[in-house]
Amino acid sequence: MKIPSQAKRVFKGKIFDVYQWEQQMFDGSHETFEMLKRPDTVQIIATGDEKIFIAKEQQPNRTEPYLTLFGGRVDDGEEPLAAAKRELLEEAGMTTNDWELWCTKEPASKIEWTVYTFIARGCKQTHAQCLDAGEKITLHEVNLDEFVTNATHPSFRNLGITWELLRLQLEPKKLEEFKKKLFISPHPPLQQ
Repeated sequence: MKIPSQAKRVFKGKIFDVYQWEQQMFDGSHETFEMLKRPDTVQIIATGDEKIFIAKEQQPNRTEPYLTLFGGRVDDGEEPLAAAKRELLEEAGMTTNDWELWCTKEPASKIEWTVYTFIARGCKQTHAQCLDAGEKITLHEVNLDEFVTNATHPSFRNLGITWELLRLQLEPKKLEEFKKKLFISPHPPLQQ
């Protein structure tokens, strides 16, 4: 759901903004409705040489490290693919020219926010990591079975991916298509 045009921003935060508006109810009365807005984000399933690369990350506000995909916020005026390329380079020091937008999700009904999930095939480490001051990230190579195990572990942070993998396990044909998609490009690579 998108925030209505008549909504007013009542708080501007570093990541989240709060919007409110008067909404007519079914009985004719009016109530104040509220939603958050935040920058869109990208997450990357990075693969290469039959391996999937995931991150073990720690941030200052979390006591325990967690498993996650590479990714982050889309900057103002930045296209999602450009953000995905930037985040993969910063967090993993990796590059590739074989990108595919796998899915987009709006994960919360009360937050205007889209998550773009890309598959990046043929990733190679070409640079050193360039991490933010609040990031500690180590790169881990896993095979597909280990990826599924990690993605369904409670410490895995990308719950949308967890749900998708669990759904795919209920449909063996789609799961096989996904496995192929991770390593075999079905079309010419996306260019930007």
